[in-house]
Amino acid sequence: MPLDPQAKALLDELAEAEAPPPWEVSLTDARAGFNELSEALAAPAPEVKRIEDRTVPGPHGLIPIRLYWPDGAGDVPLPVFIHFHGGGFVVLGLDAYDPICQMLCAGAGCIVIGVDYRKSPENKFPKPTDDCWAATRWLAENCAELGGDAGRIAVGGDSAGGCLAAVVTQQAKAAGGPALAFQLLIYPVTDLRGDTASYREFADDHLLTAEMMRWFAESYLNSETEMDDPLASPLKAADFAGLPPALIFTAGCDPLHDEGVAYAEKLSAAGVPVQHRDYADQIHAFWSFGGSIDAAAKAHAEACAALRQAFGTG
Repeated sequence: MPLDPQAKALLDELAEAEAPPPWEVSLTDARAGFNELSEALAAPAPEVKRIEDRTVPGPHGLIPIRLYWPDGAGDVPLPVFIHFHGGGFVVLGLDAYDPICQMLCAGAGCIVIGVDYRKSPENKFPKPTDDCWAATRWLAENCAELGGDAGRIAVGGDSAGGCLAAVVTQQAKAAGGPALAFQLLIYPVTDLRGDTASYREFADDHLLTAEMMRWFAESYLNSETEMDDPLASPLKAADFAGLPPALIFTAGCDPLHDEGVAYAEKLSAAGVPVQHRDYADQIHAFWSFGGSIDAAAKAHAEACAALRQAFGTG
């Protein structure tokens, strides 16, 4: 299928800019460049009732989080969505994902918690995973204080954040809780080996490249053998039964396409209720580019509807 015209126009514009790849500049400059691109292409954020920054304890120190409350918060306990941001475990953070978190808060009518897990290469695997798991457990234990309902907690994120969300669901299953009601995975990283047909077909010229993913993986992992650890590559898990219901988005013109499809198939084969939505003409990161790609709004609406259904409020 040909590229969505808006996605193609964006790719053409970025190609004309001829920015150096992130591994050829300083880490500070690379992170600034990703932040600038995300801010420029994001859709306007809807209003929410309140936003607050806090920290929660973790095994490697305090973990910054950002909480978002929707209109109506305070009347009855609300469902909770724990959000893990994308960025290859290396770039982006809470500020870049403000519009997404506010959209989910307003659209799904839930409390949203963005987790600012430690980034690599300063904090390699498994520190980002440790942070996400610690934050999830803390939030489940302190839901009532936040005005949330501990019986209705979902997790999710895009790309690297989708990987971390999938890992958290597997950790919660292994630990016997907290019970998670749903997982929302947007073009998730599920296998860091990247040995799929979509990696080869879309290795270049579609925003996220195979070389960029190799740079992210090398920044994140301590050794190549960790690519087979289910805490780094959740597709490598031995058992998928009993995991939370899922909505998985994939982008058709994305190196990560096939591993997202494979994860949906693994969940479904294990009896987990799965909805898979393939945006066949889209590129990686379209979810975050609602200011330039109209298909993002459709995906946002689908995600919010799925969360409301999972929470019993839709």
